[in-house]
Amino acid sequence: MKAPRRPIQVVAAWLRRQPPKVKAFLAVVSGMVALVFLRMVVHDHDNLFIAAEAVHSIGILVLIYKLMKEKTCAGLSLKSQELTALFLAVRLYCSFVMEYDIHTLLDSTTLITTLWVIYMIRFKLKSSYMADKDNFAIYYVVIPCAALSLIIHPATLHNLFNRICWAFCVYLEAVSVLPQLRVMQNTKIVETFTAHYVFALGIARFLSCAHWVLQVLDTRGRMLTELGYGVWPLMVMLSEIVQTFILADFCYYYVKSVIGGQLVLRLPSGVV
Repeated sequence: MKAPRRPIQVVAAWLRRQPPKVKAFLAVVSGMVALVFLRMVVHDHDNLFIAAEAVHSIGILVLIYKLMKEKTCAGLSLKSQELTALFLAVRLYCSFVMEYDIHTLLDSTTLITTLWVIYMIRFKLKSSYMADKDNFAIYYVVIPCAALSLIIHPATLHNLFNRICWAFCVYLEAVSVLPQLRVMQNTKIVETFTAHYVFALGIARFLSCAHWVLQVLDTRGRMLTELGYGVWPLMVMLSEIVQTFILADFCYYYVKSVIGGQLVLRLPSGVV
């Protein structure tokens, strides 16, 4: 006689049977419910942005633990780490010259740990690096982001070069995870620590997106004009939303895998 399934397993089984349009609708509804919940429990929405950066740092610490414990970098994308280091370095520069605050400290910590991960992959654990799987051409994202930042950037009183740098790091952050997703797409199997890291990125992206959305709602749109005028405020919002949706599908399979008690995440074709 089979043991009765837990309610959460019943719900997961029901979700698997639904067509893609229903899953997409439920994902949007879940996101909206999560936003309402955050609006009710978090009074200072700046804390969401700080939490997003903190979760990103935790994700990096998970990678460090993986590299130190397992002595392998298999499944990790060096190119994603390099893109992360690039946008963090540019954002750190902008923090120093435009608005030095707590985000500067958090970005500094995350940049240092990311550089350490890059060092380990490039030199100490080079033999386990899956270069053939990490085949995303990063100029496909760096060049468009640089070109877009020249055209659409903040219309504030800061120096033009600094404003372009600000836009560049916003655009690059939105797509920096794409090489890591390509590695996972090529391998189809994601080991535990890499899955934890990418899931942490997904949570960080959602919290960051929630920060901007709730700020706009609470200020009744005035927050958009504080970011500048023209198309730039909308591009900031679009970048945050793109970041969130890029990782949404992976996060769904990660949660399903955890519920099912699987230690290794197996991705269906076409997920990422």
